[in-house]
Amino acid sequence: MEENKLTKSHKIVLTNRKNGSFTGVLDVISFDISEILLETEQGMLNVKGKDLHVNRLNLEKGEVDVEGIIDSLSYSQVPVSVKKPDNLLGKWFK
Repeated sequence: MEENKLTKSHKIVLTNRKNGSFTGVLDVISFDISEILLETEQGMLNVKGKDLHVNRLNLEKGEVDVEGIIDSLSYSQVPVSVKKPDNLLGKWFK
């Protein structure tokens, strides 16, 4: 049962603003050299900086490693209804 799946722990380890390790990542929505958008267990995480690169990506484990100059990290919420339709109408139109 997918709905009873345990949530992964979400953790950020940032070293000298140059290397970031993230766990609890569900998906990488977008990335370029100045911004990376991650969907995490705790909402959308926007990583902004310069010369950003995704060095390691393992979505099965929910892990992402980022390298570059990290200027900011910010969260926003993801509307659950957009990602996973739970009502009957939403299931019909998947």
